[in-house]
Amino acid sequence: MATEPAPSDTIPFDRSHPGHYGVAIALSPLVRRVVANNPGPFTFTGTVTHIIGRGEVAILDPGPDDGDHIAALLAATAGETITHILVSHTHRDHTDGVEALRVATGAQILGCAPHDPTGSTNPLDASTSTAYVPDRELRHGEILSGPGWTLETVATPGHTRNHLCFALREESALFSGDHVMAWSTTIVAPPDGNMRQYKESLRLLVGRSEDAYYPAHGPSLTNGRAFAAALLAHRERREQQVLDALAGGARTVPEIVGAVYTDLASGLRGAAGLSVLAHLEELTERGLASVVSAEGDPRYGRLPGG
Repeated sequence: MATEPAPSDTIPFDRSHPGHYGVAIALSPLVRRVVANNPGPFTFTGTVTHIIGRGEVAILDPGPDDGDHIAALLAATAGETITHILVSHTHRDHTDGVEALRVATGAQILGCAPHDPTGSTNPLDASTSTAYVPDRELRHGEILSGPGWTLETVATPGHTRNHLCFALREESALFSGDHVMAWSTTIVAPPDGNMRQYKESLRLLVGRSEDAYYPAHGPSLTNGRAFAAALLAHRERREQQVLDALAGGARTVPEIVGAVYTDLASGLRGAAGLSVLAHLEELTERGLASVVSAEGDPRYGRLPGG
């Protein structure tokens, strides 16, 4: 999911996209992608399901519960064995197809922890799967392998508490899920999303060796670490803009959104408000601002003493 166009000062990237739903496109010797037909303001042209390996393969993020998409995945792997079904995080555009693919293949479901609904009140809850339960939860640093491929689990909380990326060692590539996407910045919506963790996870990726990124929406990146660094700088600028808006008298999240996101499409203002709230929560942790709840609805921001 995303809230706005990618930062304008990032280095150039390839915006091309196959646009052919149900068609397996080879991205590298070990990676293929199939795009689900679920385009929208938060999914771009659709959720990208990645097929990893040859012969005995893993499928990452089966996508929505769409019979045509599942059939396309099975057709793309005809004559091969699907040994792993992997899940990066529990948004439904990634997980709803898990059960249908499991029934069709008998493969083990591995990936992020189930969604933790504790304290959840934001309007994006409907996008989160409560049915997903893996056969085994993967932790940071765990290794999965098949013939000719090795995946390392990279925990990247921030977009959600349970978000995982996966590093493909043979190609020094990273499946970045919704944490880093070329088409747009990532929504960070409390309480499941956490801005401090999101920024820490970006720093983690910048410090790794992978440059080829395969996001779960939009085109691939050949400059992943530089792009992640630009996203981090973008968030730090947004943070300063939030502080400037507060210093200028803004007190509610809608007021801050109006001051900070001056050219945002009206349909994305609610999502931008959630990102502002995430910034406010982090700034509160650091003693630079505070969040005041009104009847359980945390939409009010002010500076200490304001």
